Amino acid sequence: MHLLVRSIISVVLLTLTSLSGYAQTYKVTFQLEQLPPKPAVEQVFIAGHFNNWNPSSEQFKLSLNQPLILNLPEGIYEYKLCRGSWTTVETRTGGKPAINRALKVQRDTVIHLTVQDWQDNYPPPVKVHTASRQVQLFDTSMYISQLKRTRAIRLYLPKSYTSSTKRYPVIYMHDGQNLFDAYTSSYGEWGVDEVLDSLAGENLPEAIIVGIDHGDKYRMTEYNAYDTKQFGKGEGDAYLDFLVNTLKPLIDKKFRTLKDKSHTSIAGSSMGGLISLYAMTKYPQVFGSAGVFSPAFWLSPEINKAVTGKKFSNNRVYFIAGGLESKEMVPDMKRVFQNLKSSNPKNDLVLKVAEDGRHSEWFWHREFPDFFKWLVQK
Repeated sequence: MHLLVRSIISVVLLTLTSLSGYAQTYKVTFQLEQLPPKPAVEQVFIAGHFNNWNPSSEQFKLSLNQPLILNLPEGIYEYKLCRGSWTTVETRTGGKPAINRALKVQRDTVIHLTVQDWQDNYPPPVKVHTASRQVQLFDTSMYISQLKRTRAIRLYLPKSYTSSTKRYPVIYMHDGQNLFDAYTSSYGEWGVDEVLDSLAGENLPEAIIVGIDHGDKYRMTEYNAYDTKQFGKGEGDAYLDFLVNTLKPLIDKKFRTLKDKSHTSIAGSSMGGLISLYAMTKYPQVFGSAGVFSPAFWLSPEINKAVTGKKFSNNRVYFIAGGLESKEMVPDMKRVFQNLKSSNPKNDLVLKVAEDGRHSEWFWHREFPDFFKWLVQK
């Protein structure tokens, strides 16, 4: 499992430096008990929410003879063991993928770790395409002059598009690699195409989906308008300039779209949720609705200032997060929601917390139908 991108959408960035800023922490001891016989190694690395999923950080190394001790704030963390890269990540017996280990920190504790197998002991799994016939590549490498980079743009056209003359609402979504196709996603897909195909029989309005691929190592800056010490200067304004002034006019010209703001939405998860809400605050005349899934407000608390006192005209926002995400996820989301609601008491603003939800594609896939129905039924 390639988790370089997963590191970018982590809901918590807790480095050893940042941990020292918390008043109340608990000592968590990771004790390695057993490793597979092949290859013969003694040292492994832990990668998780607490170190931005870095698979080779010397500060998070442990061995059979040397445990790793971390001081962690109360909360829920996910992590995996590996041997320095994501090609050597742990698996279940026989090479079957292992789900993330989960850790709930409430007190000092000792975690006993056993690794069943390693991924590189087996041939890499064969990936297959899962995108439906309604999905196409609009451009394999569109040039983004605002960022001086290229990006693939993916498109979902409703089943009725080729047999009708009607116009359709458009949803612009981030992380295009993860929306439609398991082949292009490193850790699962939203399955947006299958969801919309299945909803076509429910007499709902159909929609065009425009998926913009993320910029890999640039994702943390492109999806953030604010500068951060961890990742540097935010490029969110330039990214949105591309969406609004380059991509949208092109999509509106080439396809039968409903161009007005009431039929134009923006949506994404984690960092994509952050930039989606910011996009509506900056371009409320363009994006009439936003889908904010598991938003990474922890990285840019400045978003609170952007929504505080901001008055919209009929703009709508759908907030959704899971109860099994980071400790900060739901409180941060509720804080932003309340600030937005206080200035827009009559607007259609939805806040949903799913207690079993995790920071993952399967969760966003499950919740996408409710978001879509909310979006198009009004």
